[in-house]
Amino acid sequence: MKKIENIKKNNFLKKLFVKLCRIIGFEIIDQSNLFLPISKKSANQNLSILGKKNISIPLGETKITRPIKSLDIIIKTCTSVNLVTQSKKRIFEKNKSEYTFRTINSIIKSLEFNKNELNKIKIKILIIDHNSNKEDLIKINDKLSKTGFEFKIINLQSEKFSQIKTINKNNPIIEKNMKATMSSIHESFDIAKSECDDLIYFVEDDYIHKKESIFEMLSTYEKISSEINKELFICPVDYPYLYKKLENSKIFIGNKYHWRSVNESLLTFLTSKSLIIKYWEDLMLMSENEHAPFETPLHKIFEKELCISPIPSLAMHCTNVNSIFGLSPNMNWSNLWDENEN
Repeated sequence: MKKIENIKKNNFLKKLFVKLCRIIGFEIIDQSNLFLPISKKSANQNLSILGKKNISIPLGETKITRPIKSLDIIIKTCTSVNLVTQSKKRIFEKNKSEYTFRTINSIIKSLEFNKNELNKIKIKILIIDHNSNKEDLIKINDKLSKTGFEFKIINLQSEKFSQIKTINKNNPIIEKNMKATMSSIHESFDIAKSECDDLIYFVEDDYIHKKESIFEMLSTYEKISSEINKELFICPVDYPYLYKKLENSKIFIGNKYHWRSVNESLLTFLTSKSLIIKYWEDLMLMSENEHAPFETPLHKIFEKELCISPIPSLAMHCTNVNSIFGLSPNMNWSNLWDENEN
């Protein structure tokens, strides 16, 4: 009888302690079963709350001092051109439209995966399209109209960007495609500066995302920005070509992924409007004058600002299988492709 009374007493004290911790804002964990009674979650679940706190076991809690207000996802699409400057086939060797559709599918799935948390911020999807088939645009519109997220499809008017200068390739078709690509990039930066409020995610239409990608990027942005008291750039891809260089990297713990600092990326990245404005002239230099490599002005920005990429990758860049700018190592490419079937 005494033993039963002791158990009841211990349970009462435990409940009282949990209530006290909840009142004063402390988080505790029962290491016997890895359950967090304050959050009412297991340790392997998502423990972070956008705008408030980020919890990494056993590192503890990071108070968010840089909450995200809104996210604009700007996707540049073109279902009529396979690869701008190459004749090689992409991984899985499908029509270009299939990569565009699966990219959009993966973005939608990622937004819906953590919908309850992501509902706390304003999200908008903008499509900047160049020369896609009418049927493809109808499909894209149908996909987005079913999501409940605000969206807009913009038909690119590339002729208004007469200032763009491309490198002479002795191939008018490739040069025309490159000018259209640069026009789309220019338009995306213009929209980011004039219409967006906080974070902007620039996405090319051959990046298929894991379902946890968006929340991981946003929660990691809040966490690291709060820790270093600075804005930053986030690339969702673990590019293989960066492992060909002997460079030092700073390692960070994000929400559920490790992240490392990188000095280069391609043109799918997330950043803040304040950094877009701060480096406006550099970004215009990249979108109006073709460089070799193309992203050179962006890489010069990374010499001054932190850019991080995930380990392992959060997205698959669907380029040629032999390209070092493409498939990230140590991820199941086929599964990710199949999960986002049109």
